[in-house]
Amino acid sequence: MEGYDEEIEEPVSPTGQYLNSSSLCVSILGILESEIPIEDHQTLSLLQNVFLPINKRFSSIMINDQNGEKKWKKVEVSLQEHVHIPTFPSTNSSLYDVNLDDYMSKISMEHLPQNRPLWEIHIIKYPTKNAAGTLVFKLHHALGDGYSLMGALLSCLERYDNPSLPFTLPSSQRPKSVFNSKPFFKRSILFPSIFFSKVFNTVSDFGWSMLKSSLVEDDVTPIRSCADDIKLREIIISSVNFSMDRIKQVKSRLGVSTNDVIAGLIFYGIRLYMQQMNQESSKHKSTALVLLNTRNIGGYKSIKEMVEIKKNTQSSVWGNQFAFLHVPIPELSDKNIENPIEFIWEAQKEINRKKNSLATPLTGMVLNMVKKLRGPEASARFVYNTLRNSSATISNIIGPVEQMALANHPIKGLYFMVVGPPQSLTITMTSYMGKLRIAFGLEKDFIDKHKFMSCIETSLEMMITASRNKDF
Repeated sequence: MEGYDEEIEEPVSPTGQYLNSSSLCVSILGILESEIPIEDHQTLSLLQNVFLPINKRFSSIMINDQNGEKKWKKVEVSLQEHVHIPTFPSTNSSLYDVNLDDYMSKISMEHLPQNRPLWEIHIIKYPTKNAAGTLVFKLHHALGDGYSLMGALLSCLERYDNPSLPFTLPSSQRPKSVFNSKPFFKRSILFPSIFFSKVFNTVSDFGWSMLKSSLVEDDVTPIRSCADDIKLREIIISSVNFSMDRIKQVKSRLGVSTNDVIAGLIFYGIRLYMQQMNQESSKHKSTALVLLNTRNIGGYKSIKEMVEIKKNTQSSVWGNQFAFLHVPIPELSDKNIENPIEFIWEAQKEINRKKNSLATPLTGMVLNMVKKLRGPEASARFVYNTLRNSSATISNIIGPVEQMALANHPIKGLYFMVVGPPQSLTITMTSYMGKLRIAFGLEKDFIDKHKFMSCIETSLEMMITASRNKDF
């Protein structure tokens, strides 16, 4: 950073302040796996001409103004400070995967410097079993959520088969925002039962959400250590690839959504791991925080359309616009241990029920009230407790159907990880080129990586087998 611009940019959003506070410091790692060795001679020019112009926050720092309010202040960016090219100690190529895992754990633990824009890039030129080279974008969550940052990332990329064409995304009809209450009141006039159901769900979910964010913690289990959180937890990042076609087989047989199947297989895999590590823990109370995109916009078909929306209504689309759904992880029982389809039905029921309540906007109102009365740090502690009292966080991003390329480097794999939350288990999902990449942030020396991954893979196989049974 060479100097400061006197221009003061827009205020930092409340969520941005919570995610960059003394209680929380959360970042997102975006990992791109290259099919060919990485040549980095174009890095600085791409950052200067393509990445920085996407959004002013990429060349801004977070400051406090005279009134103590956090603002984004535009500065001149010294790009060299943001680019890191590590040297691995081993000369044995068979150990490069271990070196990469260690390096990812290291950068996950490190806070981004607050005296320069809150992002950096790590170029790993060593081949691993998954790629000839790996590119890691580390961006502070205060800059934006997965929706925003995926749009920024894809703006730097192009289609490998035909750069002149835009990317396309899998067709989907995402649910309307829980904040869109007008249709609900219209339906309530005609169907009073819907009104009373929504009121009951809202009161129940809001009360439970408040308790989970303050007094009620999940049980200590093989996926929740409840360790001292003064320092960032050291994690191991691992991932598994599933064919979307195999998941769609289960979806079509059961008549549910793709997300229902994915949530069910993750919940079942978690319980299998818990049972394997501790027989009793498979029945302990565990909750997952499922992230919900609250943007009141329709589904999108192409990245071009998404970027155009972003440019035309940047204040309403860019940023952190998500909410947590507290979803209990179903317990293993004699009924569902041999029929994992029950986990899909249970996940579908719980998530749909919680999206059919107004607990999420009410919780947002409580956070804003706490911020006004006690300041943003108090609200940040509320969010921190919400995360710490649960067992896992689950989030997803939709990637393109076609293969991407960055500066003529074809990208064979894509996934992301959220780092910094006070949990032992973080789960993220990314669809790309007909594959679903599920990544796991596992607390080091606490969760057994190999056993956990094996249980997730076993879960899908059992889901597929069970879905072929006509008696489910």
